[in-house]
Parts: sequence; C-alpha cells; structure tokens
Amino acid sequence: MATRILIDPVTRIEGHAKISLFVDDAGNVEDAEFHVVEFRGFEKFCEGRPYTEMPGITPRICGICPVSHLLASAKAGDAIMAVEIPPAADKLRRLMNLAQFVQSHALSFFHLSAPDFLLGWDTPQAQRNVFGLIGANKALARAGIRLRQFGQEIIEILGGRKIHPAWAVPGGVRSPLTPEGRERIRHWLPEAQATVQTAFTLWEQTLATHQRELETFGNFPSLFMGLVAEDGTWEHHGGKLRFTDSHGRVIADQIDAGNYPTVIGESVQTSSYLKSPYYLPLGFPAGIYRVGPLARLNVCSQMGVPRADAELVKFKRLGQGAVTSSFLYHYARLIEILAALEYIERYLEDDELLSSELRADAGINNRRGVGVSEAPRGTLFHDYTVDRNGLLQKVNLIVATGQNNLAMNRTVAQIARHYIQGRGKIPEQLLNRVEHGIRCYDPCLSCSTHAVGRMPLHVQLIGPDHTILDEVTRGDDAPLPAAAPGAAT
Repeated sequence: MATRILIDPVTRIEGHAKISLFVDDAGNVEDAEFHVVEFRGFEKFCEGRPYTEMPGITPRICGICPVSHLLASAKAGDAIMAVEIPPAADKLRRLMNLAQFVQSHALSFFHLSAPDFLLGWDTPQAQRNVFGLIGANKALARAGIRLRQFGQEIIEILGGRKIHPAWAVPGGVRSPLTPEGRERIRHWLPEAQATVQTAFTLWEQTLATHQRELETFGNFPSLFMGLVAEDGTWEHHGGKLRFTDSHGRVIADQIDAGNYPTVIGESVQTSSYLKSPYYLPLGFPAGIYRVGPLARLNVCSQMGVPRADAELVKFKRLGQGAVTSSFLYHYARLIEILAALEYIERYLEDDELLSSELRADAGINNRRGVGVSEAPRGTLFHDYTVDRNGLLQKVNLIVATGQNNLAMNRTVAQIARHYIQGRGKIPEQLLNRVEHGIRCYDPCLSCSTHAVGRMPLHVQLIGPDHTILDEVTRGDDAPLPAAAPGAAT
C-alpha cells in the first residue's frame, strides 16, 4: 500500500523543518512536501510599534541574517520619511551588506553543504558534517571558518557587534568607517581572496564528478527574480526588481520596490507555516520563481567587477538561456563571495566612507514605506504602513525562503523520484540526497515563518490489530485562503 517517508528533522539548515515523501504501491514517489514546523509572529507583534524601532527589532528574527533585516528595515524607514540618504551612508550600508554575503555564503558552502559533496554522499552521517570536514581537510575547514569570520569582522567594525548591530537607522547610519577599521579589513583581505580561489578549485573538481546531481537536483524551468541596476548590473542593496524566465528572457523589469504587489502574490498552504509567493501575472502555482544567488546571476548581465565577471561568463555557459539546476546555487555563492571581496577592496579606497555626513532628517511624509534589499538567500521585502504618529498599522515581510518554497518542494520531489523509484527499503544515503535538495537553497526558517496561520494535524488511533479505531483531521477540511498580494497573513 502507499506509504509516507518522513525526514525529520532536516539537518544542516537554519531552523526546524521536515520533509514528507509520498510513495505509491510500486515504490515510486508521487509527491513531496517541505514542512516548516516552527511558528513565530513578528508581523503581528510589531503592530503598534514606532517605525523607527523596527531596525532594532527585526534583526532579532535571526542570528544568521540580522544585517539583512536591519538594512531592509532602515530602507523602509527611508521611504516613510521620503528621504535620500547621504552618499556615505549608502556606501557604508552596502559595505556591511557585502560583509553579510561573505559570512553567510561561507557558512553555507563550507559548513552546511560541503560535507556532502566533498566527503561523499555515502559517508556515514556521524562523519558527514563540519567535524568530518575538519578531520578530512583541516586547512580547508579552517579557511572556511576564517572566511566567515572576515565577514563578521567587518560587520563588527561598522556596527559595533557581529550579531544584531544597532547601526542602520531610517535616514542613514550611526557611525562611519574609521581609519583603524579600514586597515584591519585591508590586512585580512588577501587571505579571504586566497580562500575563495581555493574553493573555486575544489568546486571545479566537484562539478566534474557530480553531473548526475547537476541534472537531477532541482533542474527544472522556472522564473527568476532579483535586483539589478538600470543597466542590468548585479545589485545587492539598490536597483529595482527584474524577472526573467528559464530561457533567459526578461519578462518584467525595473519594478519599483513599492510596486511589488503588482507582480508578487502570496499563497498559504495548510501543511506549513511557510507562505508561497508567486509571480502574480501567471497565478498560483504556475508563477513559481526562484530568488537568491542562482536567480541573481541569472537576472543580471554583469557583476560589475572583473574577476567575478569572468566567473559569471563560465556560470552562464552551464545553461541554455538560464541556468536552471539548483545544485549550482553552490557555485553562484562562490561567485558572489568573489564579487563581494572585489567590491570591498574598491570601497577601502573610497575616503567618503570616513565621512561624518551620515543621516538625513525628516518627519513622516509617507504612510507606507517598502524597503527591498538582497539578503544572501534572496530578495527581502519589508513593507510598513504607519499612522500619522508613525505607529505601525500593518507589517508584511516577504523573505527569500518563502519565495523559494515552491521551488524547494519541486526540487525535493525531483530528487526523490530519481533516487527512490521502486525501492522497498530506502538507504540513509539516498535520503541525504533528498535532504540536500533543501540545503541547495540554504533556507533560513527563523526568517521565513512570520505568518499567523494554523498547522494541520492528523491523528490516528490504531488498535493492536493495526486497524484504525478513530481518526481526526484538523486543517484539510478548512484550508486557509490565499493571502491578497502584499497582505500579511
């Protein structure tokens, strides 16, 4: 009879989740679901707070992504004040965001994902982790730790602390880069650049021996979304939204942050606390799109710095039109780390980052403000509506993990169908491949679960002869309605 295979918990991701695989009588996978089982209520309990407090509150959503929420929240405050922040403040915010890319991508590549493809899928679970990586290649593991530390060091130099810096504010930032801080960054930069080059060499070796993963780990047509500059250059903290399709064609471009509800809708499923955004003109679920490193490299035409531009050319050769394999999220992360280091090196020569002209002052000039920035995992939206006193009436947060939700489900199903077809018993090594499909996206579940909803519950009372004596289902008979575009649920 049909069975359900449960992977609980999904390991080496930020947060708590599980995967359900639904297998038919022949042992073939019919469907798969990624369930986010932790609940948090940031959108609701922020209501009534002053919008000026949000850059201090929302970074507490997550200890991995605090900088991302800090900067998106500050940008939403800029929009409410209707100000253009000083040039030095914009550059400083960008510098911190680049540091966030380095530290987060280093964590994902070296600590969370590399144990699979560097140690091997068949390595016992007890060894297939960062400690196993240390045992197999101590120098590489140490270099990965140091690379992440480099990003955290920049964040601390600018914001005063590595985690939850209270630094960016509506209208700008609190403090500049100091000459001493600049020299600390400059001194560490060559080591960081050398580590990335080592990682590229390892990745080239990995790609040569992982063609099956390239073909089956989330390799399907979808839309892609990210921020780009007006000329199509890669963006991480400015620019406007662009959507491209799986052929590489631009289908929507230069969409202002405040107009995102015209292109993004949000759906809610009863099986997860994670919402499912979609491209509104195509509807749900046909409007599936991906965000994050893979998407950003698909939607941009150039990185804007020479070494990363050279790698982008190699990256784009791996697809016909767009690069559609989610296994290549890992490669895209390395290219973004390289780009971040090149931009950081450029900023170190800009004396404007030492300027004391850091804030624009204004009152409440708009009742709604939307801040959009690229977090390492993908495009992040903070949408605030305030009253005349600046108190929040409505908050909507759309995060990368939610926007990748439909793609993660499809990825898990594709991998499971390939590796589990017709098997009576499922080895742990094969389930790890299924689990790795989620790691490709580097989901951050603490960031993603802000929707107020209901988790479905299915309870069966089974007698000693294995017959079902009683059965209660909550949620399936009363599905939650799809949220209106831009609405908090």
